[in-house]
Amino acid sequence: MKKQNDNKIKKTGLGAKASRRISNAIIYFILIVITIVWLFPFVGILLESFKTETNMQTPYLFPKEFGFDHYVKLFTKTDFLKWFGNTAIMGVATAVLQTVFILSMSYVLSRLRFKGRKGLMNMMLILGMFPGFLTMILIYKVFADAGLTEKMAPLGLIIVYCASSAMGYYVSKGFFDTIPKSLDEAARVDGATRFQVFYKVIMPLSKPIVIYTILMGFMAPWGDFILASYLIHENSQGMNVAVGMYEWLSRTNMNTHYTMFCAAGVIVAIPVVAVFLGLQKYYVEGVTGGAVKG
Repeated sequence: MKKQNDNKIKKTGLGAKASRRISNAIIYFILIVITIVWLFPFVGILLESFKTETNMQTPYLFPKEFGFDHYVKLFTKTDFLKWFGNTAIMGVATAVLQTVFILSMSYVLSRLRFKGRKGLMNMMLILGMFPGFLTMILIYKVFADAGLTEKMAPLGLIIVYCASSAMGYYVSKGFFDTIPKSLDEAARVDGATRFQVFYKVIMPLSKPIVIYTILMGFMAPWGDFILASYLIHENSQGMNVAVGMYEWLSRTNMNTHYTMFCAAGVIVAIPVVAVFLGLQKYYVEGVTGGAVKG
């Protein structure tokens, strides 16, 4: 009887291990297929950027002749460098200012208790549900009167990106809620002010959420097209990369600028990919650390 039971246990164990391997193999196969499908457009754009042809009506994906002509044209015969600089300035400025506003608001709502706190949080939550383009006409009128459109559109866009950024406090507040309040109280007993507690005690412990906020603020201007095109109004000196590259996809420019558009897309993706891959660890920690009930 004992030998029979041992044999049954061994058979059951082998069966469980085999089924686990099969299930893992299926999962990995599905993930590989999804990855290939997801990466195919990016690989296609990369290959298109190295073609020597200019139009998009080529019946092959892999270039018959590799060349860097389109990359050279970007910086010598177009305003791409100006667009890239505008976008980089907006990205860095937005990342810094949004981080200051969001973290300050999050710390206040996490640590302080004052009259109207709940009402303020609910109001910001409700206002955040409305899409930003509902106010585009008003924004354009105000910024046009202030001279912050067309050539000065990058400055206007920075103001728009940062003006209501404090309403996105949800993830950061959830992260601050996980830090024990006893640290604040100990620092206050030692004579620290609220700002010193925030800057010298809380911030060193909040590296993941700080980097997450910076990353989100940096990536937003790179992909903005609707509001940016509305304020820039076809002025090349004030364009960001999204609006400038879109001009190359018109009917008149498609056949002469398509492969150069692909080359520009590759260059534009490099900073965002590099920043995201470098900060991915902190990005995940910031999201998971802030995903708590506050």
